[in-house]
Amino acid sequence: MTQIVCKGLLIDMDGVLVDSTPAVARVWARWAARHNMDPHSIVKAAHGRTSITTIRELLPSATPETHSAEDRWMEESEIEDLADVVALPGAQSLLACISPSQFAVVTSATRALAEVRLRAAGVWQFVKNLVSASDIQRGKPDPEPYLKGAAQLGFAPQNCVVIEDAPSGTRSGKAAGARVIAIRTTTDDAELRSAGANWIINDCSSIRVLPDSSPVSLHLELLDDSGSPRTPKMS
Repeated sequence: MTQIVCKGLLIDMDGVLVDSTPAVARVWARWAARHNMDPHSIVKAAHGRTSITTIRELLPSATPETHSAEDRWMEESEIEDLADVVALPGAQSLLACISPSQFAVVTSATRALAEVRLRAAGVWQFVKNLVSASDIQRGKPDPEPYLKGAAQLGFAPQNCVVIEDAPSGTRSGKAAGARVIAIRTTTDDAELRSAGANWIINDCSSIRVLPDSSPVSLHLELLDDSGSPRTPKMS
């Protein structure tokens, strides 16, 4: 089996712990319609990044005040749209197996939105450490989010493993110096490999926390999409 030893996990939220893809697509499609833009391309551009970053990129000639107003509209709209926000496979069981001091959720959502989605998915009770868009100056793919996540845990990024579903987040984790487990819930393998993922699995249900894990060391085992053993590799 593929085995990984680390001190802490830095876990993205949307697409890893929480299935919010339909809600995100609906809200960004509404935003695109307001600005006469193509919804499909807008949803793809927004994936894995802070909303303000996407808004600034798509409305380059708008004023900072307009950017802020659009970002507030986006946050309020996403907070209201929770109809089908649920936990992804394996998310609850993975978090329940790990001490809260050994993982941080690192998300491109604002803190208010992150809490609402984590509650809706039934995993908020496990979360002690959270880095959100409200806590950073530069979003993914910049390394700042994952550097802050490692700092919250008190570990060097090199001793942490990131769990991501987006190329921007994968690049952020790698730039921070962490290893990255990418999951294929929203992105194809080729894009994840191109972004630098060390491993690619289906979802959090493909991660098993081994019994010899301790408060100072996590021992993880990965399964591939068929549940068969991967080529053994220790990092």
